[in-house]
Amino acid sequence: MGKKSTFSEISGRSTQELAQIEAELAAKRFTLRVQHAVGQLENTAEIRKTRRELARVKMALKSKTANQRT
Repeated sequence: MGKKSTFSEISGRSTQELAQIEAELAAKRFTLRVQHAVGQLENTAEIRKTRRELARVKMALKSKTANQRT
């Protein structure tokens, strides 16, 4: 997930892929937060980008699981 992905690109992925991406982004977000707290983070905008990307993935994953139940 190097570049910003649109919601349609994200929602086209499988549920397993989305779960894996969610875990990776959550770990990246945690690492960025720790780096920021310690003062090692140079680009603080990366926290915001990662948070929003994680939200997109979570929303796509939630919509896919809701569609499977119906």
